[in-house]
Amino acid sequence: MNAKLTKGQIIVLVAATVPMIGAGVAGGWGTYTNIVSEFHRAATALGVVAAGEGVTLVLALVMVGLTMLGQAAPAPVRAGLWLAPIAAALTGVVVADNTTEAVVYAMTPMAMSASAEGLGLLARRIVVHRTGVDMEVQRRNAQTMQRLAYHQARAANHPSKRAQKRSLKASWRLAARVGEDDAELGQSLVNVQREQLTKGAGAALGSMFAIGTAPDVPEVPDAAPVEVTVERVEDEQPSVSSEVDRALVEPVTPPAITAPQPARRWVPSEPAPLWSGIPSVHDMRVPDWTVPGDYWKGDPVIDPQPVNVTTQAVTQELRPVVTEPEPEYDAPVTEAVTQQSVAVPAKESRQVVTEQIGLNPTELRRQARQLHNKVVKSGGRGVTIDQLRDEFGLSRREATELRRTVVGGDQS
Repeated sequence: MNAKLTKGQIIVLVAATVPMIGAGVAGGWGTYTNIVSEFHRAATALGVVAAGEGVTLVLALVMVGLTMLGQAAPAPVRAGLWLAPIAAALTGVVVADNTTEAVVYAMTPMAMSASAEGLGLLARRIVVHRTGVDMEVQRRNAQTMQRLAYHQARAANHPSKRAQKRSLKASWRLAARVGEDDAELGQSLVNVQREQLTKGAGAALGSMFAIGTAPDVPEVPDAAPVEVTVERVEDEQPSVSSEVDRALVEPVTPPAITAPQPARRWVPSEPAPLWSGIPSVHDMRVPDWTVPGDYWKGDPVIDPQPVNVTTQAVTQELRPVVTEPEPEYDAPVTEAVTQQSVAVPAKESRQVVTEQIGLNPTELRRQARQLHNKVVKSGGRGVTIDQLRDEFGLSRREATELRRTVVGGDQS
């Protein structure tokens, strides 16, 4: 690449260079005057100007020359462009007599230093424009890539976990600086992005404005002609008339027709009653476990009594039922069981069937209350436990509980 400056660019650059040269000359003359007023020696003042602003100008010209040769400026040259103006400003501050003079003396060298650096930067940019190569940018990118490769290798293979962590963070920081101030890289990326956008826009427009076409139907090739050879033979078949006559004379037997068989179907059987699996009450057996209390005594299902069949005369009597010994704990009042003889008529011999008749708790309390009222009316204090036991065939605890219920209810 060997670009040339246009006439307009040359005029603008010259117009910008002249003020910078004038500002630099004025700054150098001011620094020279300040040092002469302090030291009263012209040689000393000239040396100070040359050591401060002069060094800055020399370093700027060196960088311009290296750029024109396609080489990067070394580190001392780059550092001198920063340190020389600072040294000139500090010299003015030191030789000043008061604060006001210190400020003036420190600002005066900046004019020539800024002019020198400005001229050097402008000259480098002209060279970069004409050659298309910016050695400073390439130097920075090369240095960044070298450090990035080092930190990536360190983050992957260093034995120390802490060093790996630090290198990993440094790699991310360096990756953000790759390609800074690289005009060629930026232009290449812009070109790539421009091509991608162009392709995407073309595909979108093509899909929007595409005209639908019917699908292509493959053509079927014509069938190849087939040659057929016909061979004639003599007719050795009987005549048609003889066959017709034979058919008219011979009887025709119709084919046998088989009657259709009815389809088999499944007929459900009569369902069994829902209560078929439930055992009868008479089939139940007395459970082996025991229940507290005597309330189950006399129950016709749980504790049936044998049927006594005798040939004696029909009698009717009430007698107590023998009960088991009293349990050690209190039991609730249960039904009193009595035996009643019921007459059963018979033709030849009369038999007596003794059937158990039990009183439920309500009936038992009602009869006990009637007995209690009868005793009270006759002048007694109330029914006693022994009377209840004799009357209904109860145990002592059952009679006690029944008397407490009857007598207590009357008192309340």
